[in-house]
Amino acid sequence: MTVVSLETNKLANYINGEWVDIRNAALVLNPATRETIVEVPLSDASSVDHAVSAAKKAQKDWALVPAPQRAEVLYQVGYLMKERKERLSQLLTMENGKVLEEARGEVQEGIDMAFYMAGEGRRLFGQTTPAELNDKFAMSQRSPVGVVGIITPWNFPIAIATWKSFPAIVSGNAVIWKPATETPIMAHELAKIFEEAGLPKGLLNVVFGAGSTVGDAMVQHQDIRVISFTGSDVTGRTIASECGKQLKKVSLEMGGKNAVIVMDDADLDLAVEGILWSAFGTSGQRCTACSRVIVHEKVKETLEERLLAAMEKLTIGNGLDESNKVGPIINKAGMDKIKEYMEIGREEGAKLLAGGYVLNEGEHGKGNYFAPTLFSDATSDMRIAQEEIFGPVVSLISVPNFEEAIEVNNGVTFGLSSSIFTSDVNRVFKAQRDLDTGIVYVNAGTTGAEIHLPFGGTKGTGNGHRDSGVQALDVFTEWKAIYVDYSGKLQRAQIDVD
Repeated sequence: MTVVSLETNKLANYINGEWVDIRNAALVLNPATRETIVEVPLSDASSVDHAVSAAKKAQKDWALVPAPQRAEVLYQVGYLMKERKERLSQLLTMENGKVLEEARGEVQEGIDMAFYMAGEGRRLFGQTTPAELNDKFAMSQRSPVGVVGIITPWNFPIAIATWKSFPAIVSGNAVIWKPATETPIMAHELAKIFEEAGLPKGLLNVVFGAGSTVGDAMVQHQDIRVISFTGSDVTGRTIASECGKQLKKVSLEMGGKNAVIVMDDADLDLAVEGILWSAFGTSGQRCTACSRVIVHEKVKETLEERLLAAMEKLTIGNGLDESNKVGPIINKAGMDKIKEYMEIGREEGAKLLAGGYVLNEGEHGKGNYFAPTLFSDATSDMRIAQEEIFGPVVSLISVPNFEEAIEVNNGVTFGLSSSIFTSDVNRVFKAQRDLDTGIVYVNAGTTGAEIHLPFGGTKGTGNGHRDSGVQALDVFTEWKAIYVDYSGKLQRAQIDVD
């Protein structure tokens, strides 16, 4: 296949409709080859100030544009993304490493979100309600917050950005976006698409740089009234604390320790497929990745055998080669973290059945590859069963019954996604009720969220807000209650009620 190329070797910030060069820069490496793809700016707080100034001015006019007209820009963004899907997908694979079919899926998610949120331009519904007094009208409506800051991770460099920026823009806000420095190309490409789609200057601003400089400046800036963040638990808690001091709205999505439950009546072949895709798709570098398999003791041995046989067939390598099903790890830090957990698992007494090592021979030696890994005989209190590893590592935990499976699933600090394989309809409905995660799958893996439903979780996964679905609008709007009294006299609620 023909591999696309980037038209520049150094990216620039996109502020107020202009490309702004920054002297300091870092190299962006292809994780499959460790070759330099492009240079990304390392901005400072002054770039954030510049972007916010432009955003504040542009947002005042944008808020006055009828929402259906704002939506027309998103429709055009969706059409342009659709036209450029293959180009975007290949560039995404180059900077992120995920295999091409996954990259295409991620870009499609962005396309879907464009059309979905464009539709919300005609559905930014409020409520009308009976007033308690005569000759009085009562209603509520959504209003934009103003300037929104979004901070996005490297593992879904375009999808997550669309979850956040599209509802913000259709709601009448302006956006300051700090992408991950590991994956800046998708931000560059999306900014170009917004420009071509006719979004007025200043409404989308891309500021590249480190979290400790650009991210911190965004969190501290008094004119950015919302921070929407996806990333690590530690960083998210710090952001929440700082935003709390300012009474600033904050939406956090911070990861998971997701489990697939396999009951004794499950279709084991289907379960193996679901585990394989959930655990090793994106090399396990998803917040929804399956890193625990909670299996009924009656079928543990059989599931183990089938899973090991299936893992042997996985093809690992450069994601641009469509014969590969598992790509590289994003960088050396990610590799080091995974290697550390291999030692932890062994020390804790888990049995290593497959993987557990770096792939460094032949073509694999040119990139960041880690062998898909399976631990067995894990217990629910082990660190490998409690902490997010963010790599192609899954641990099997045996349980004697359904009730303990639910208890083990819920016995972690995160609450993003869960899954159960069973043919018992009673167990299905009990699992839907009792699994304490924001997403529940039945007879499917832990990944595969659709954009028209809310995405997010409970406990340490976030702070109650949701990306995606109509619920995402709540992050980027304020509710305003409006009362119109046409009685011609002063009426006092709760007092002048007969």
